[in-house]
Amino acid sequence: MPRPEKLRFAILAADAALFTLHEGRLLVRLVKVQRPPHFPDHAGLPGGLLHPTETAEEAVVRHIEGKAHIGAKRVHLEQLYTFSAVDRDPRGRVVAVAYYGLVPWNKLSADEQTNRVDAWWIRLHEARRLAYDHDDILAMALARLRSRVAYTTLMQKLMPDEFTLTDLEQAYETVLGTDLDKRNFRKKILKLGVLTELPRRRTGGRFRPAQLFRFAGQKVKEIEVL
Repeated sequence: MPRPEKLRFAILAADAALFTLHEGRLLVRLVKVQRPPHFPDHAGLPGGLLHPTETAEEAVVRHIEGKAHIGAKRVHLEQLYTFSAVDRDPRGRVVAVAYYGLVPWNKLSADEQTNRVDAWWIRLHEARRLAYDHDDILAMALARLRSRVAYTTLMQKLMPDEFTLTDLEQAYETVLGTDLDKRNFRKKILKLGVLTELPRRRTGGRFRPAQLFRFAGQKVKEIEVL
């Protein structure tokens, strides 16, 4: 990167907050950042600079695959915000187009689920003191995610293909960080018509077989879920 005093214009970057749900926990993907002397050994969100011939979305896909080691085709990506604080990167004037992405845990390969030296999944509340302004990006991504799942069917991008109503309720509680009234939630989610009842039940375990559902369609719909 050119020295700050030699820059005439800002450089553009793309960063991504990637979320998944696993065992009742909301996880975020972090990568190793080594940029001495400012960030000699830090964690951060996957991202980096744009090539002159690519769009911001093309760049963030490249960084998700190259740095986070996650196949971007399985990730649902939405643009979040443009972070342009003058001092956000101590190395120079860099403006970042931020995204957030969602991927169901069961859609990840065994390699993508396994933590690596340079990229790993971590509980959301443990992702702190990140490089650059990535704490701010992550906080805004979480706020946007919580807002979107409350008035759209975006939760489908975190769920497996088949699930029970208990699975879905617990997913909402995990993402929103709050408890829901079980009876009211089930009554409303079924009334909305966004789920399709499957002709089978989940068996096994200590409890009676539970009805399985899937989301009706792949398109995210704006509808008052909660």
